[in-house]
Amino acid sequence: MKSLFGIMVNVLVLLSGLATIIISSKVKSVLYFVPKYQTAQTEVFPFQNTSLPWNVRVDDLVSRLTLEEIQLQMARGGAGEYGGPAPAIPRLGIGPYNWDTECLRGDVETAENATAFPQAIGLAATFSPELLYDVATAAGREVRGKHNDYVRRGIYGSHTGASCFSPVINIARDGRWGRLQETYGEDPYMSGKLAESFIQGLQGNHSRYVQATGGCKHFDVHAGPEDIPVPRETFNAIVSERDWRMTFLPAFRQCVRAGTFSVMCSYNRINGVPACANGKLLTDILRNEWNFTGYVVSDEQAIENIITRHHYLNNSVDTAAACVNAGCNLELSPNLPQPVYLSIVDAVNQGKLSENLVRERVKPLFYTRMRLGEFDPEDNNPYASLSNKDVETPEHQALAIEAAAKSFVLLKNQNNVLPLQEDDHKRVAIMGPMANNYAQIFGDYTPWQDRSFTKTPLEALTKVYPGIKHHVGCLDGTPCKSYQAQIVPKIVTGADLIFIALGTGVALETENTDRASLDLPGHQKDLVLDILKNSGNATVVVLLFNAGPLNLTFADESDQVGAILECFYPAQATGDALVNVLFNREGKYSPAGRLPLTWPKYDWQLPPMVNYSMEGRTYRYLKTDPLYPFGYGLSYSNFSYDFLMALAHKEPKTDLDVALYFTNKGPVDADEVVQCYISWRNQTLPVPQRQLVYFNRFHVKVGVQVQLTFTVSWESWTFWDNDQWVIQEGLMDIYCGGQQPNQKKTVPSKVLSDTFQIYSTVYMDKL
Repeated sequence: MKSLFGIMVNVLVLLSGLATIIISSKVKSVLYFVPKYQTAQTEVFPFQNTSLPWNVRVDDLVSRLTLEEIQLQMARGGAGEYGGPAPAIPRLGIGPYNWDTECLRGDVETAENATAFPQAIGLAATFSPELLYDVATAAGREVRGKHNDYVRRGIYGSHTGASCFSPVINIARDGRWGRLQETYGEDPYMSGKLAESFIQGLQGNHSRYVQATGGCKHFDVHAGPEDIPVPRETFNAIVSERDWRMTFLPAFRQCVRAGTFSVMCSYNRINGVPACANGKLLTDILRNEWNFTGYVVSDEQAIENIITRHHYLNNSVDTAAACVNAGCNLELSPNLPQPVYLSIVDAVNQGKLSENLVRERVKPLFYTRMRLGEFDPEDNNPYASLSNKDVETPEHQALAIEAAAKSFVLLKNQNNVLPLQEDDHKRVAIMGPMANNYAQIFGDYTPWQDRSFTKTPLEALTKVYPGIKHHVGCLDGTPCKSYQAQIVPKIVTGADLIFIALGTGVALETENTDRASLDLPGHQKDLVLDILKNSGNATVVVLLFNAGPLNLTFADESDQVGAILECFYPAQATGDALVNVLFNREGKYSPAGRLPLTWPKYDWQLPPMVNYSMEGRTYRYLKTDPLYPFGYGLSYSNFSYDFLMALAHKEPKTDLDVALYFTNKGPVDADEVVQCYISWRNQTLPVPQRQLVYFNRFHVKVGVQVQLTFTVSWESWTFWDNDQWVIQEGLMDIYCGGQQPNQKKTVPSKVLSDTFQIYSTVYMDKL
């Protein structure tokens, strides 16, 4: 689902209670004042009785609805004047509710301030489930606080609800995909673990009420293309059952286990069947295998596309019946007065849908609203007291800086040029299209906020080096088609420290926009080469602001480039986090981010975008050497892995206990990301060449040895074969360290290995 980045105009127009607040140039960001609904309720209904079980309350509420009322509730899941909210039902004392809220890394695209945490791909680079939990908790507080205030003010417009279409857990299988930035990278296990942390933080830990509900998307087999070579709205993803089960579904299974309230079905077809009408996906797998009891919402216009783009069906009645029968509970229309789901009653009357099924499909929607506390006294609900005072708090601003700093990945640090010492350099310059590009450092799906919360790289470095010289070099920003080579010598000649800020931004990679190649855009490579030609003996530090991999082989191999720091899209904390890491402020900011996806060395290492086979994709199946491998990242300190033991393992479906010791050898206190992988000795099996099974991030003081014990789930060594899950007897290897095993591009610490044995073969219908 998508809103284009708009400009906040903050114009208030009041028209006798039916006012419109225009907060953006975007239709989808228009808020509507809804007059306080006049309840016709004359009695207390059982669904309002807090002593009754949830299912009894939901059953009572739904039993009181007419089929026409249910139809409206299921058809109004979107944004804009017609897309939502789900309308009030005054006779039952039920108010309106807007379902269309985005919480990818904060309260996205809603009026007034909200903390803008780093884009999801950067959060993934932290390799820290704990940090994801903290960020999601803060985002959930802000979403709920703003929602409470909107309801008190009678506002039910776009992005005002407390039900999030987040997180995005599609697998970043192709570095050219425009939406890669919204994901947690290429590994199914890691995406699932981070989704679990995000869902739990967002939803809160109260035993009865939910802070804000999570929703994992886009379900499923959705990871490009956006527009190259074909549009996503017409794309048919042809996927083998094995790749589907072992790559594209596992993160969603983990999200369901974490307790997500919703799942969003995607635009594409899967082996010919649109995702939102795919009974195998939404019922057989999601509900019957995984026991999901929440609601499925369509991606925006995905249901309409079944008719207009996929040409799978040709009318609204059949399409509504197909989607409801398959398992889609809520339609997110593109702001249509007459969405497809307004044909539900006709479908029932024509015998294409049963009324009983329709009533079952609406129940998870009201269960969700009940768990948010909508029908209970506010005094019972700790989240009801949250408000705008809980938004952009000092604590959340500090967390944004911490998250951004922890997301940075040090790709190169020749001769330990970083961290910098402020007094070592007097003549400093910064060039590049991302040096002072406020609009592009946030990435897509960002919270909106007052400009004062953010510093660009130039603004932050100016505080350190007041005389810093600056020029963009690329007059048109990151596309860099308009390049001024003649300005380079005037800016960098004589400098002893040069920063080059490169990248993509939403101008080049975003929803609806894929990249044609991995090369630096436009003349950005020319800019780097011209700077190096005129840099003399200056220290050169390349700063990258992007999501997908960039072809930096020339800079990685150049002796003139001292350091390369991948920053992703750090959002409001960009400048502050950057200077903290560059100078290791207070000794607390040694970089420890790791790449959550493989950076290929050449475009030819990527299969065609439309090829959904995993052969040759991601670290799990790539047979050639990348520029930077998954999990790669350097540190200002040095770590030694001292001991690894996989403890005795007997039963195939028993978790593996592991002991691992590692030490910070110095010279600075630093975080270390521990990564453990398994591989099958028998590589003739239909399995990945290696598989991440454990990761976490630890802060370790100089000279301290961490003695770590953890378990590896037995599900890690299952694989799909002949329409069933299999555990195969035989030897397994486990590797633990600060990187993958057997990589050509390595970090200084070694990787330890041990062996364990699976003693018997097991076949299973489901996990």
